[in-house]
Amino acid sequence: MNNEYYMEYAIVLANMCKGQTSPNPAVGAVLVKNNQIIGIGSHLFAGTSHAEVVAIDMAKEHAAGATLYVTLEPCSHYGKTPPCVDAIIKAKINKVVIATLDHNPQVRGNGVRHLLNAGINVEVGVLEHKAFELCRDFFYSITHKRPYITLKCGMSIDAKLATHKLDSKWITSDISRIDAHYYRHTHDAILTGINSIVNDNSLLNTRLINGGRNPIRIILDTNLRIDFKAQVITDHNSPTWIVCGNDANPDKINKLRHLSHITIIQLKDKSIDLILLMDILYKRGITSILVEGGSKIHTSFLETKLINQLIIYISPQLIGGANAPQFFAGTGFSRLSDSIKLKLHSTTKLGDDLKLIYLYEDQA
Repeated sequence: MNNEYYMEYAIVLANMCKGQTSPNPAVGAVLVKNNQIIGIGSHLFAGTSHAEVVAIDMAKEHAAGATLYVTLEPCSHYGKTPPCVDAIIKAKINKVVIATLDHNPQVRGNGVRHLLNAGINVEVGVLEHKAFELCRDFFYSITHKRPYITLKCGMSIDAKLATHKLDSKWITSDISRIDAHYYRHTHDAILTGINSIVNDNSLLNTRLINGGRNPIRIILDTNLRIDFKAQVITDHNSPTWIVCGNDANPDKINKLRHLSHITIIQLKDKSIDLILLMDILYKRGITSILVEGGSKIHTSFLETKLINQLIIYISPQLIGGANAPQFFAGTGFSRLSDSIKLKLHSTTKLGDDLKLIYLYEDQA
């Protein structure tokens, strides 16, 4: 039996639901018997049946004696749904092939032990690298207890975000901007600074050809400058969370809080402590954040080394200008040993643009 062939199919099934299962990971399953696929499944949304159970329900009594391919170790604990290992054992499945173990320290290996104790053959590690990639953000969030952070940026070859006159539409190509919207779909939240709202009146929604999920919009607005006519306020298609300091106008806070889709997170200090904010957001259920902002926002996250993944779209043009906003500004690191060292993960050509994905090596 071609294990990689069937596991590849399971990974495809999982990828199709990436972005809609949070806070759970995307998982795919394929049930095979006599070299025929008799059941397939994806975990669609949190609280719904897991992929293994969907595949078993499709196969019904034919699941007995079959081999189950699943991208992530089956759960062995009660959550919003019963343990998947119980359904696998009850269905009398003969063998379970698992791409990767669950990295949650509380559950890692428990599913495998339950299956082995029930006399079911288990194989782990088939296309593990692909399954890990699928769950990278979930694994990080569950083990570090804070959101997985992707910083996305479109810029010129000389790392400019706009001209010195702040003309920025558009540096990157249409195909790059469409590609970037996929990441809005796959992250729980999109975060930007108030300047992006004031200058661009950004909507911060997902605009994919086949639709997509709109992330929670998080606006860093220390002094609560946001206008009530801003699109993130008037548009109700996704919640907007506004983060401000303790000097923010209390009357404006109360008015905003009366809007059903608006949440105000007021910190105790005058400024916004990003590390503290990440802890707050994780406790509110945010497991992944896409950061899209200007130079100030980029610099804040980079100087505090609060990134896990860096996605850069480079347009083949030179803008120049000492006063033109650039990707990473601030005072910079005084020593090379303190600099952010990244690992190149992938390169993709999108028309004439170049898409680079880097991982922060301390978090890779």
